[in-house]
Amino acid sequence: MIQFKNIIKAYKDRLALDDVSFTFNEGEVIVLKGVSGSGKSTILSLIAGLLKPTSGEVIVDGKKISKLADHFAANYRRKNIGFIFQKYNLIPDLSVKENVLLPLIPENLEKGELNHRLKLTLQSLGLSDKSENIVKKLSGGEQQRVAIARANVNTPKIILADEPTANLDAKLSLEFIEIIREMKRANRTIIIATHDPLFFDLDFVDAVVEVENGKLL
Repeated sequence: MIQFKNIIKAYKDRLALDDVSFTFNEGEVIVLKGVSGSGKSTILSLIAGLLKPTSGEVIVDGKKISKLADHFAANYRRKNIGFIFQKYNLIPDLSVKENVLLPLIPENLEKGELNHRLKLTLQSLGLSDKSENIVKKLSGGEQQRVAIARANVNTPKIILADEPTANLDAKLSLEFIEIIREMKRANRTIIIATHDPLFFDLDFVDAVVEVENGKLL
């Protein structure tokens, strides 16, 4: 599903990734382990087509995405990627419904199909009664679930999660882990960048990959 071939990502002042190669298979849950600045988030951004490598190839589902023009990269993301951000990246003054439906706006779906997808997604995350609530008035755990719903509403093949439990307490972190377990059952390919030890010994995680100074150990 996801291949990195000799990926180098350099910035002016540092080398973020140094000759990184790997293959992640469809339906796997992979945890990228490492401290802040180790290169985890850069890997996620390259998979999402948000960044382009300095050299090397990123191949997703058989397609080379490393050099896609911006408008093609945006289309690729919309159809293939669900992103769960550390700080949720929700629009605080919009409702739960409006935030969740944002990724579907470019699809020009009929109202009935939009409502069907919204209903299924909110039900799966226990948010059915929060549909009209303004996001900024929700608790942190509820906002996290809205962020997950938004990432999942277009049924993407790949879910990318960047430090998803950094702003959650232990109880909410365990709830998030159970949501990821359900996503794996739906055959999503899931990549989680984290330094949270809760993820390192889970029975449904296929591999924990340590990232240090831009290299995979």
